[in-house]
Amino acid sequence: MCGIAGIIKTAQSNYEITEVLLKEMSDEIVHRGPDSDGQWISKGKQAGFSFRRLAIIDLSKNGNQPMSISDGKYSIVFNGEIYNHNEIRQELIKKGYRYKSNTDTETILYGYQEWGENILKKMLGMWSFAIWDEDKQELFASRDRIGIKPFYYLFQDGNFVFGSEIKSILKYKKYSPEVNFDELPIYLNLGATSYQSTLFDKILKLPAAHYLKVERTGEIIIKQYWDTFSSLIPYNNWDEEELEAEIITLLRDAIKIRMMSDVPFGVFLSGGIDSSLNVALMTEFMDRPIDTFTVGFKDLIKYNELEYAHKVAKLYQTNHREIIIDSNMAFPVLDKIAWHNDEPNADPVCIPIYFLSKLTRQEGTIVVLVGEGSDEQFIGYNWMLREILFNKNYWEIYDSFPDFMKKGIYHLLKLMLSKTNQYQMLEYFRKSANNWEQYWSGMPILTTIEQDELFNNKYRKHIQSLPHYADKLHEFAFNSSIDIDYSLRATFTEFAQRLPEMLLMRVDKMGMANSIEPRVPFLDHRIVEMSFALEFKKKIPDKKTTKYLLKKASANIIPDEIINRKKQGFAAPVNEWLRNEWFNFTKETLLNSDFIKNGIFSPDYINKILTLHKSGKRNFSKQIYSLLMLNLWHKEYF
Repeated sequence: MCGIAGIIKTAQSNYEITEVLLKEMSDEIVHRGPDSDGQWISKGKQAGFSFRRLAIIDLSKNGNQPMSISDGKYSIVFNGEIYNHNEIRQELIKKGYRYKSNTDTETILYGYQEWGENILKKMLGMWSFAIWDEDKQELFASRDRIGIKPFYYLFQDGNFVFGSEIKSILKYKKYSPEVNFDELPIYLNLGATSYQSTLFDKILKLPAAHYLKVERTGEIIIKQYWDTFSSLIPYNNWDEEELEAEIITLLRDAIKIRMMSDVPFGVFLSGGIDSSLNVALMTEFMDRPIDTFTVGFKDLIKYNELEYAHKVAKLYQTNHREIIIDSNMAFPVLDKIAWHNDEPNADPVCIPIYFLSKLTRQEGTIVVLVGEGSDEQFIGYNWMLREILFNKNYWEIYDSFPDFMKKGIYHLLKLMLSKTNQYQMLEYFRKSANNWEQYWSGMPILTTIEQDELFNNKYRKHIQSLPHYADKLHEFAFNSSIDIDYSLRATFTEFAQRLPEMLLMRVDKMGMANSIEPRVPFLDHRIVEMSFALEFKKKIPDKKTTKYLLKKASANIIPDEIINRKKQGFAAPVNEWLRNEWFNFTKETLLNSDFIKNGIFSPDYINKILTLHKSGKRNFSKQIYSLLMLNLWHKEYF
């Protein structure tokens, strides 16, 4: 895990790439790699790379980057891990390649030299990297299949500027940051910006499972090299026992290969199914106690999972550490979190992950396994199961009504439901009246109804970007596989949007803020391909038990009380903090923000939700926290 950045000149540019700029770009992300840094400028002065290293594999200087092959034709900066790099290495050695290091970086470099873009199909891991071809004067860059590692870029005045974090790109002084208002409604509803754009105007993301080429002419070519429906195995024909065994077989191998490390590694342990499985299966390959780490909350016991974490730690005799935080500890790091995230992230779980990562680093552990990705694949959220069943039992019938009837019902209910703040219910009727998709990825934070109240007239037009984006996600699902049930369409939106751009970014940014590397075994692409090959009735045959198939597969591996416990979810107590200790600060921040002063937001909606939340009559913590993080981000970067 590292930090990368760089700049490429195309034929339209007369810009001078300097080592001073490249050093500034790497210094800005020193937290991603405190062990060493490096800068490189190509022979023709057309490309410059910058790098920060968190040494995980081959701790010697041989693993430093940027790295070039002996004749200088190809040079690379790489962030991530390739877990099967030794197997690919042996194949390349047989072809005559001679290695100077034990790194996976060198394997990518030689693999690209040998197979070009097809090297991506061979790799198991997480990555974002950029390779410069000196002969072609061309850049090749890629982001891993799931989007575990970020890749941001800007193309302006013939210059292509990229980085693991946006803050590196901002060191390119010819760019003046402006807010991308089309992304603002997407953030406010989904909790993160889209898979292709950011809240910084003109700064884009390379989507997961895509690569790009920047040609000398300035043309940028972006192509998808993998999708979630890639499995060639007919899993739907397998019986339940066969599927359960296959899940554990794949997960066991995913965990084993992610233990590849030359530095200490451990596990984030919540005491839920996913993290407990990580511990149980990891134990099979260990000859020492596993290092496990847990976070809890002082005086707010209902948010804690410490009891279950303790049981798992005791059962597997782990070397267990925990940190207990409260509002006084969390409040001072809000600005840090806003800065490290690059963009606002509306998930308050960023707070406990930040402290958990800090504890892990302080205890000398550099690599950790985390449990992200299981709930999305195996329908582990109650709200996800509810939405899927709602679609089948109610939505399909109601949505078949004539448009004039649906619009009439919506306008009839609009005034009544808005007055009683029943925004979520009204949103269903609005979606159907406008022929929008029902499921937009995750649970909405600010519905379009609420955004109508929040935005002033001049900016309300941007709200349309949200349903258009949601429709686009569903179109992509159909383009991948037209023969899919609604559960897979919903799951696809999670993998295209919420998982990579909110959940995985919170893990990447909060982990790297403390210079640790999180690894995600449940998102091994072989497991993902299996889960996307299964219909809803295979995953949830009883139509009521979340994560049914994974729970069955976990039997006899982890205790029944862990498997069958009521899902609590990893959360942070911002509901209480925003109602009490943080209220005055939050109110002052929101009502005195540039979004109010510049006439973008109306203060009326903000005053209303603050008042109702403070009174305890309603819980508007999601909406308030998302607006707070938006304003803290804006304060940091504008």
